[in-house]
Amino acid sequence: MNPWIVGARPKTLPAAVVPVAVGLAAAAGSDDVRWWLGAPALVVSLALQVGVNYANDYSDGIRGTDEVRVGPLRLVGSGLVAPRKVKIAAFVAFGIAAVAGLVIALATSLWLLVVGVAAIAAAWFYTGGKNPYGYMGLGEVFVFVFFGLVATVGSTFAVTESLPSLAWLASVPVGCLACALLVVNNLRDIPTDTVAGKKTLAVRLGDGRTRDFYAVLCVVAGMFVVLTGIQRPAAVFGLLGLVAVGPGIAAVRGGAQGRNLIPVLGATGRAQMLFGLTFAVGLLLGA
Repeated sequence: MNPWIVGARPKTLPAAVVPVAVGLAAAAGSDDVRWWLGAPALVVSLALQVGVNYANDYSDGIRGTDEVRVGPLRLVGSGLVAPRKVKIAAFVAFGIAAVAGLVIALATSLWLLVVGVAAIAAAWFYTGGKNPYGYMGLGEVFVFVFFGLVATVGSTFAVTESLPSLAWLASVPVGCLACALLVVNNLRDIPTDTVAGKKTLAVRLGDGRTRDFYAVLCVVAGMFVVLTGIQRPAAVFGLLGLVAVGPGIAAVRGGAQGRNLIPVLGATGRAQMLFGLTFAVGLLLGA
C-alpha cells in the first residue's frame, strides 16, 4: 500500500465522516436547509483528521516516540519518509480544511473562522510544539470537543445557521465513539508511550482503568442516543449500530494487548461507521 495512504491512517477516518453525517441528519426538517454546504463541511472534517494524523506522525517521529511500535507503520518513525515532507503534508491538509471552512464561513458567519483557527491549532499542538497537550493526557478532550461537539453541531450550523439542542445531544455519542477509537490506540501503546515519556490518558489511568474507560464511553454513547430519541424517537435506531461495539468491548475487557488490539482499532472504526449510519438514518426518518 502507498505509504502516504498508510500515514493518513484510514481506520481513523470514520471519526471525521460520522459527525458530519449525524450533524446533517439532525438538520433535517429545519427550514431553509442549504444542503450543499454539507460538502465543504465533510471536506473540513476529513482534511483535519488527515492533517492531525500526519502532524502526529511528524511530531512523534522527531521526538523518537515512534522508534519502537507495535501498531501500524509511521512514516517518520520508520525512516520511510523525511520529516519535512510529512510536516508539509500535514499543513497541506490543514490548508484544504481552511479553504473549505472559509467557504462555509462566507456563506454563514465569519465567527466560524475563529472556530477553524482553534481546530487547526488544536490539531497541531496535540503532539506538536514544546508542550504538546497530547503528552499530558488531554488528547481525548480534543477528540471529544472537535470530532464530537464541534464537528457535529458545526455541520448542523453550516446548513441551517442554527444550534438546536438536538444537534448538541446527538454530538455526545459521536464524540464518545471517536474517543473510544483513541483510547484503543493509546491502550495498545501504553508500554512504548511510558518509556518515551508520553503521558497519554491511558498511561495516566493504567491498563485496567483504560479498559474500563473504553466500555464506559460506549455505554454513555448509548445513553445519549436514548436522550436524543426523546426529541426525535426514530433516533434510537442508532442503538442497533451501537451493538457493533460489542466485540470491541469483549476484546478490550478480555485483556487483548499489543498487536492483538490492532484488529480492535479497525473493529471500533467499523462500529463507529455503522453507528453513524443507523443513527443518521434514524434522525432523518424522525424529521
